[in-house]
Order: sequence, then structure tokens, then C-alpha cells
Amino acid sequence: MKKINSWFNESNYIEPLSPACKMCAQGSKMVVLITGLCSAKCFYCPLSEKKIGKDRIFVDEWELANEKDTEKLIKEAEYIEASGAGFTGGDPLVVWKRTKEYISLLKDAFGSNFHIHLYTSGAKNGEYIDELVSSGLDEIRFHPELKDWHDMDKSPIVDSIKNTLQTGVDVAIEIPAIPSMEKEIFSLIKWANGIGIKWINLNELEFSETNAEQLKNKCFTVKDDISAAVRGSQKSANNVIELTSNENLKIGVHYCSSSFKDGIQLRNRIKRRAKNIAKDYEIISDEGTLLKGVIYSQKTPLKELFELLRQEFEIDTNLIFLNHEKKRIEIALWILEKISKDLKIRGFECYMVEEYPTADALEVERTPLPL
Repeated sequence: MKKINSWFNESNYIEPLSPACKMCAQGSKMVVLITGLCSAKCFYCPLSEKKIGKDRIFVDEWELANEKDTEKLIKEAEYIEASGAGFTGGDPLVVWKRTKEYISLLKDAFGSNFHIHLYTSGAKNGEYIDELVSSGLDEIRFHPELKDWHDMDKSPIVDSIKNTLQTGVDVAIEIPAIPSMEKEIFSLIKWANGIGIKWINLNELEFSETNAEQLKNKCFTVKDDISAAVRGSQKSANNVIELTSNENLKIGVHYCSSSFKDGIQLRNRIKRRAKNIAKDYEIISDEGTLLKGVIYSQKTPLKELFELLRQEFEIDTNLIFLNHEKKRIEIALWILEKISKDLKIRGFECYMVEEYPTADALEVERTPLPL
């Protein structure tokens, strides 16, 4: 019997564990959505409406203007002090030339130890996997169709998987833990173990804006009021891990929970980014979000208000910023707390704003000032 190791936030695993998973836990894996295009049509695909089926590129939350906009690729890796990158989609093999170019760029910029893995259904352009490996790919995770899990020898991607095993790259399988499919998942694990695949990752199945209707049609429900995870997914994953442990198979199995992705992976990544992009007037919270003061003006032009505030209250230029894009003035929170009562009397709107330090600067909360 192999030991089952406790991991973060309800996740667990049987060794060996992918180096990529360890980096994700540290928040040091950059996510490269290389395209939203995919030849597979999985009913559970969680990709958002703005990405699914579209040839768009995102590096974490930062969208590239086009495939030549690679400066953002390097900058984002620097901002989160990345030790590696995960290429996802869609399917990276659909745009294999772009994927190869980006792998080479990252390896040239950060060295051979910069760990790169990718996910693929393997249904299209599998013959080009050798070229991706030669450009520096470290790990490839295949995503076989659900109908083939119980008998992978009949899968159309079996030759691609076996050929990839000959390249020396780490080969894995990654699938969602679909409730009540323990038998099929365990069959897949035994097959993978038999041909020398290193590990299999089971992700907690989740509801999203694009798959919700299909999941509901299959009678899946959320497991609780604060999660998008599917009821029964975690239980099925744990049952499979226990079966694998009892069989004493060589293959590693990792269950990755929804709460791990949000509470550990994302949290640690935004903390890393926050410390590298925070301005002097922004406070980094314990969760890695940014706190700042914000002023809106309906009548006075922002440029005029900016100069007025800076001079009247003798504010250092590094503690106040005119944000033309968001049409507001950003200011150190500790300064705005002192002057907000005066500004409110003059008709200006003042807030304490909490935002993610990500490229999209998603707003978490807005509190009117003075309190």
C-alpha cells in the first residue's frame, strides 16, 4: 500500500508528484492560454465565454494584442517571479508553431530550468509533439476523451501518447474527477501505469458560465453554497486515490480541488505579483490584494483636481496618480482618510478600493469615505 499524502485545501496525492504541481502551490507557475481553439468538444469544459472557441492569447489575466505581443509574456513571468509556465487552451497543439515559439522564448529568457508543461487532447497535430520537446517542453499532459477512459487501447490518441513516451519528456494524463466514474477512472490509471506514464491529475469538476447548462442536464449540482465545484467529484477522486494506494501502483495520482486553485495557487501567485507591481501609494493586504484611495469628480476636470490636491495638501508625486484610463485619481489611502471629509463637502466622491494586482485589476470591494 502506498502512502496518501495530505496536500492543500482538501487536495491529496500519491507520489510521484509533478514538479509543475509543486510550483503551482507556490504560485510560481504562469498560466499561458495559448488559444481558445480546440478540436475536442468536452461537455465539462470550463473555459469562459470570452475565450472558448476563440483564438485569443492570455498570460495569466493579461491579454496579448496578438501573437507577436510577446513582451507581456516575459513581463508577466518577471512580475510573478515565475519558475515555470503551463500552456493550456483550448488546445496548444492546434497552434503548435506558436506554442513552439513561446516555449523557446521562455527558455531563452529564463534558462533551461524554467519548467514548461502543456495540456492537450492530442486529437490534432500530435505528430508535432517531437518539435515541442526539442524546443524545451518538460512535461505533456494528455486529456483523453471520456468515452475511452475504460479502454484506452481503442483511443485515437494512443499512438501519440506512446510515441511521446519515447521522447524522454514527462508524460501525464489530466482529467476531471467526474462523480460516479471511479471504475472508468481507475481503469485509465491502470492502463497509464502499465505503459509507463508518470502521473495522473484529477481535477475537481466545476460549474462555469459555459458548461453550467450541460452539467445541470446531467443532474450535477454544486457541493455547497460557496463553491462552484460539483457535488460528488471530490468523493470520487478520493475513492480512486484509495484504490490506487491499495493496488500499490508505481504511477502518481494527484487530486486538485477547486479550493486549492483559488485559496492557494491564485492567492500565492497574486502575492508574488503584488510585491513587484505595487505603487508607493498602494497597500498590499494579507491576501495579496491592493488597497488604495480613489477620488472621482463629476464637475472639476481631473487634471485640474490633481494639481489642486497635490498643492493644497502638499502630497508627494509618488503618492498620487491620475488614472486616465479609469477616469479617477488614485491616492495613498492614509492620506485620503484624512482629507476625504473635506473633499466630500466639496462634492467629490471618495472611496477605499481593494483590487487584485493582476493585469485586469479586478475590483474586490469599494467602501465610501469618510467611514
